Amino acid sequence: MKQRRALALYSGGLDSLLAMKLIKDQGIEVIALNFVSHFFGGENDRSKKLCEQIGVKLEYVDFKKEHTEVVKNPANGRGKNMNPCVDCHALMMSFTSEHLMKKYDADFLISGEVLNQRPMSQTRGPLEKVQKLSGMEDLIVRPMSAKLLPPTKPVREGWVDIEKLENISGRGRHRQMEMAAEFGITDYPKPAGGCWLTEPAYSDRLRVLEEDGLLEHEHAPLFKLIRNSRFLRLGEQKYLFMARNQEEEAIVERYANLSSFMVEGTDKTPGPAILGYGEMTPEDMELVKDLFSRYSRAKGKVDAHLKINQEDVVHAPFEVETLQDRVKDLMIG
Repeated sequence: MKQRRALALYSGGLDSLLAMKLIKDQGIEVIALNFVSHFFGGENDRSKKLCEQIGVKLEYVDFKKEHTEVVKNPANGRGKNMNPCVDCHALMMSFTSEHLMKKYDADFLISGEVLNQRPMSQTRGPLEKVQKLSGMEDLIVRPMSAKLLPPTKPVREGWVDIEKLENISGRGRHRQMEMAAEFGITDYPKPAGGCWLTEPAYSDRLRVLEEDGLLEHEHAPLFKLIRNSRFLRLGEQKYLFMARNQEEEAIVERYANLSSFMVEGTDKTPGPAILGYGEMTPEDMELVKDLFSRYSRAKGKVDAHLKINQEDVVHAPFEVETLQDRVKDLMIG
């Protein structure tokens, strides 16, 4: 008999890892698919090592453009923040159906979803909706809750022994941790989702881009900048991105080509890199110099020496409290 092969949606978390292990232990070849969006996924040493622990090959799938469209126009709405979970899960499955099942000569798809773990996307109604939207409704197995869900073709046809699958329901993690210990799986991540779209502060910032018509694949650098800097909105499509540490400074400087200007510190006044996006007025530029001085070694109390587009500028001391009041209205998230 032909050895069956399954593709697995692998988030990097414990549930999807255990789901793959349950299927692989039945003699089925499993290939892990880590979907890479502008908002989650991507190469990760821990994910690679975890897949190696259970003997599963890990592949990365770029669906950034397709996912951005779903984030922008989710047919089934969003969760508490900017997360379109139902449409996102359905997109990963339909993308697999259309592009990857034939490529990998796979027989079915597995997912680590747990019944009733997440209210928006993992109760019975949403799980059924995702199956219908996916285009491969009868070829999806959810090993962590399989005994509680209607059997699909891989179970009915005997490709998978349901008695060796699980009946987990709810948000608790006790059974998952038991299984990890049984399988010798170590150093797995704590449950955190891993999706920026579930984070309230990030979602507030992304809504600004949405309101300004910039929630588009071609504006992806902005999605990175709003996560890795202080984010100030001065007007429609007019922003400041100010680094808070050296790591963020490297990211802000990496996108200098997007800027209307770039501010950098000097040996005399070390301070934050600030990237300006959009057309600035002279009043805006005074605010920028105030911000640099306030968050630099000068603290707004002595002359600040900075560079704006590589030109040397000296900015005089000013009333810091007045700046702080104004910044409260401009800072997002």
